[in-house]
Amino acid sequence: MGILDQLSGVLSQYSGGAAQPPADVHEHFDAVAQAAPQGLIAEGLAAAFRSNQTPAFGQLLGNLFSQSSGDQKAGMLNQLLATAEPGVLSQLAGGGALAGLLQGGAKQITPEQAAQISPEAVQQLAAHAEKADPSIIDRASSFYAEHPMLIKTLGGAVLSVALAKVAERQSQK
Repeated sequence: MGILDQLSGVLSQYSGGAAQPPADVHEHFDAVAQAAPQGLIAEGLAAAFRSNQTPAFGQLLGNLFSQSSGDQKAGMLNQLLATAEPGVLSQLAGGGALAGLLQGGAKQITPEQAAQISPEAVQQLAAHAEKADPSIIDRASSFYAEHPMLIKTLGGAVLSVALAKVAERQSQK
């Protein structure tokens, strides 16, 4: 019996989705995040990013960005910038600051530079990136699955959707 099988009682609370997140959703997520493979957590997070029961991807990513360390901010910004077409930064509010950081042929944002970027600019860049390349959701999910404590900052609704996806995958075994 796998460790996730031992959590089947917890996961069963999320099967079929929950109208209201259980009061102990944060503890449930902790237990599952410690037991589940990182790829499964990423799938759950991607489901939450795509769900119509949670805020938009850009808003969620902006929230995660605001809670992230400098290295995490730089890592996510570099992934988002890799999907941006030339000239798109000048069209976004706050994009001028990003464009300025990339002048002189720079290809990567440093943690120090990332600290200068607002969560609102990241929100807009993420929304644009999602339209240009929907697979950015999967890459962002994989990135943040490495940091489950950050995921918890997104709140009970997001955690419930993520746990529902994990429960769905476990029931398919």
